[in-house]
Amino acid sequence: MNTQFLHGKTCLVTGGAEGIGWAIAQALADAGGEVYVCDISQENIARAKNELNNSPLKEKIHFHTCDVAERAQVEGWISAVYQATSRLDVLVNNAAFVRWAPVTEMSIEEMEQMMAVGYYGMLYTIKTALPFMLQARQGHIINMCSSAGRLFIVKGNAAYGAVKAAMDGFGQTLALELQGSGVRLTTVRLGLVEGTDFFRKQVSSTRMPRLGDLMPALTPPQVATGILRVLRTGQTSLDMPGYLPWMYLMFAIAPGVLSKLVNLGGPAQKDYGARQWTYQPHRK
Repeated sequence: MNTQFLHGKTCLVTGGAEGIGWAIAQALADAGGEVYVCDISQENIARAKNELNNSPLKEKIHFHTCDVAERAQVEGWISAVYQATSRLDVLVNNAAFVRWAPVTEMSIEEMEQMMAVGYYGMLYTIKTALPFMLQARQGHIINMCSSAGRLFIVKGNAAYGAVKAAMDGFGQTLALELQGSGVRLTTVRLGLVEGTDFFRKQVSSTRMPRLGDLMPALTPPQVATGILRVLRTGQTSLDMPGYLPWMYLMFAIAPGVLSKLVNLGGPAQKDYGARQWTYQPHRK
């Protein structure tokens, strides 16, 4: 198997200096890609750069401070990358602003910001990058979505589920429009992912149902491995962990029953943010 199958290719990752995005950025570089990360957090960028000090991937990952909710910033970043490399091969829409609380406890501004970063940020990157990809008749867009955009079975995530559902619907329909163009689009839906700032800073583990403690969770490097797989296969969707399609089927048949089952036992007791992970490059 060619472990450097992205050699010479330009890869973009939004929200790529922490958590899932950071693991994906490193995996793309490990596969030979020239990776351009944008992130709004200077702290995350500084920490990521520090992790690269002794890494063989150091020269392959480039950082830019960018708020994807600001269209001009997105257009400037992507246009500058294209001017520098003359190509855009992979775009991973990973950036998110997350609040996980009942609607009555959230402000309008918080819900607007979630949509601005997740959905509109995705629109801005795609509308900027897609013309370059179509001109070259090649490219791959990956939208990082969630099972929360398909399974409406727990309380407190209405705004988050709405953002992910919007991204999911947009991506699936755009994939149909792109058929025959040489450009592919993959919708990735994730279940529980441990060891990220999602749980360390943004969402208390107690917001999750008790069932989450009993089911296998992902780590960011496992998600990154899945991303490399879809770049090889070109599949239009990926659901991780593998049990998610069965949950979608059960939700379609008996949503009320599934909701009751998932919420048995009260809130989660596990600290999903406690898990530590590092990406281990295959390069020597």
